[in-house]
Amino acid sequence: MVKDIIGRADIELLVNTFYNKVKNDEKIGPFFNNVAQIDWNKHLPTMYDFWDMTLFHKGNYKGNTVRVHQALNEKSPLKKEHFEHWVKLFHSTVDELFEGANAELAKTRALSIATVMQIKIPS
Repeated sequence: MVKDIIGRADIELLVNTFYNKVKNDEKIGPFFNNVAQIDWNKHLPTMYDFWDMTLFHKGNYKGNTVRVHQALNEKSPLKKEHFEHWVKLFHSTVDELFEGANAELAKTRALSIATVMQIKIPS
């Protein structure tokens, strides 16, 4: 039986599963692995906090996602198809693991985040 996202443990499962896919993805993986050279030991807990704040208004996220992605865009252009692929991968990961109101909210927020990024980052 698939359940809804109800707390931090579910967020960690979602984030870990999603970023395991991202790391190995041909289209967006290089942004994380080569361009940004993500330190996954730091990035994953930051993403737990981000999604905890985004879904449940909890957590200690203090970052500026737009600024981070603007800097990344200066190194290697982020295009519409990259954001669309990120959303598709995120949505499929949510659907694979969860169902319910919070799962739907997570997918809606992911689409909103990608949309804002595209508006704020010059192409």
